[in-house]
Amino acid sequence: MTRELMIEAEGLVKHFGATRALQGVDLTVTRGTVLGVLGPNGAGKTTAVRILSTLLIPDAGSARINGLDVVRDAERIRQSIGLTGQYASIDEDLTGRQNLELFGTLLDLGRSGARRRAAELLEWFDLTEAAGRMAKTYSGGMRRRLDLAASLVGSPEVIFLDEPTTGLDPAEREDMWGGSPRPASRSPSSPCTCPASTRSSSP
Repeated sequence: MTRELMIEAEGLVKHFGATRALQGVDLTVTRGTVLGVLGPNGAGKTTAVRILSTLLIPDAGSARINGLDVVRDAERIRQSIGLTGQYASIDEDLTGRQNLELFGTLLDLGRSGARRRAAELLEWFDLTEAAGRMAKTYSGGMRRRLDLAASLVGSPEVIFLDEPTTGLDPAEREDMWGGSPRPASRSPSSPCTCPASTRSSSP
């Protein structure tokens, strides 16, 4: 039985001036799998994630998310994906609960739906006790867990994690991963595919 392709990329090329960030990337990811993309700084990991999540247009090649073209069908793709960037995008002057409820409201879940989804994700990410605190009082690991939770509010089919532990020291990384399940394994309404762009220690 052939497994459904969720992500397809063929010959992706992207230039920034004289710098060639991508030089013909091919990629396929099937439903229900996790893909980790490893490489040193400057290898083009973030550029690839930004193209696949419709934030950049490739100079050459093509890419599809669940059969939709990342250029022609960008708006439709954005309705079915989640993205966690290198740095947390939460509002530190809101509580953890308010952050997630705000995302739910923006995603048209309705007030009660946003509250339910926020409560579900706060529990899943082990943030229920801290839900009423301002996010600026959270540790680095807790902020990243909240950021990951925010990317799951809309129950996306595909979630992109672009170096989600950037800026965290070893203790904060342990707090992030040790205090909660990993996003691909036990998520409520779990995304089907989880390409991860992760910094490599190799030269």
